[in-house]
Amino acid sequence: MAWENGVIEFNEAVGADLVALKVGIHQRLIDLLNLSVLERMPRETLHQEIRGVVVQLLSEQKRFLPVAQTDRLVNDVLDELLGLGPLEPLLKDDSISDILINTHAAVYVERRGQLEKTNVRFQDTRHLIRIINKIVSAVGRRVDESQPLVDARLADGSRVNAIIPPLAVDGPLVSIRKFAARPINIDRLVEYGSLPRPVAHLLQAAVEMRRNIVISGGTGSGKTTLMNALSASISPRERIITIEDSAELQLQQPHVGRLETRSSNLEGKGEVTQRDLLRNALRMRPDRIVVGEVRAGEAFDMLQAMNTGHDGSMTTVHANTPRDALSRIEQMIGMASLDIAPRSIRTQIASAINIILQVERLDDGRRRLVSVTEVVGMEEDVISLQEIVRFRRKGRDANGLVNGEFQTTGVRPRFLEAMTARGLPMPEITFAPDRKCE
Repeated sequence: MAWENGVIEFNEAVGADLVALKVGIHQRLIDLLNLSVLERMPRETLHQEIRGVVVQLLSEQKRFLPVAQTDRLVNDVLDELLGLGPLEPLLKDDSISDILINTHAAVYVERRGQLEKTNVRFQDTRHLIRIINKIVSAVGRRVDESQPLVDARLADGSRVNAIIPPLAVDGPLVSIRKFAARPINIDRLVEYGSLPRPVAHLLQAAVEMRRNIVISGGTGSGKTTLMNALSASISPRERIITIEDSAELQLQQPHVGRLETRSSNLEGKGEVTQRDLLRNALRMRPDRIVVGEVRAGEAFDMLQAMNTGHDGSMTTVHANTPRDALSRIEQMIGMASLDIAPRSIRTQIASAINIILQVERLDDGRRRLVSVTEVVGMEEDVISLQEIVRFRRKGRDANGLVNGEFQTTGVRPRFLEAMTARGLPMPEITFAPDRKCE
């Protein structure tokens, strides 16, 4: 440790020591102060109270810090006491979309689609696990050696996944998908270049016409973001039930019922799955059902909902192409342990799903809609698809960003005929072959 006139020099060499100091003060504060009273105090008042205790504790340890660094330490201790410690500055940074913790010693973030390492760190594994427990206990979940992986969410809706030893060999791993403070609507997706305006109008029309939509894509490709944006086109007069493992959807309608799964308790009882919630949702008189992501047997119940009067429902699935998305759904229905012939399953899929939207996180970090595909029925034992719009790559620009354009394929969506019959305005898009959408 470097000293000058009794004052610590704040450099990288003493970073770990400061983390230990901050955590140590936090532990002392827990012993000295009434936390239930502190949590009800305004932050400004609490700052003064904590500052007095911090100065006292520093004096007892014969540590002398500049005023600015003492204030910084007090703020850090406040974050540790009332928030999530070292993560608080990252959670407040709107430019960060993901926080990835690789053990206590390494924290990465994603900004504008690119990963970068931060200088944030935890004191040790116990410190990190304490923060994890604070997150999961807030939503009634737990993580320990008997249940070493967990999905949870923060108070602002950010999605959290944590996995600890013995499954995480080198130490706890945590992934936080931050919740957008301002919901991303379809106009912002157009602004970001995720899709062109004519395609946005087409998708809005599909939602208004109550088409059942599956959004397909890989991890971090923007599936939930697109679903949130499209949901804004649902009429405020409709009742919507959402079902998620960790609630993160940001539907803006006034009549929304939000359901979230529950893991089992210490005795291995009390688990409530997405399939349980889907079955219950059918008794709640929904106009539409929105499932955050289908992963297993609940895919069958989702199809039943789509086929029994809940038109306009939406869900997401992990898959690389629209065809793969249908195969994944078929496989997930098989996980429901139902004795149904493959052809019957495909017939139900073809009847229930109208549109598949394929999204992709390109290698330049940007997220784009790359295909709009319509399900048109069955041909013998194969589900028939027709692509309506595609994104065609054309190389890279000088900055290394992917160049390309959205084009129509010449296929006219079937639901447009129903729009004409209802006298609704048609989306401004020309369905000529290889026509650029702009």
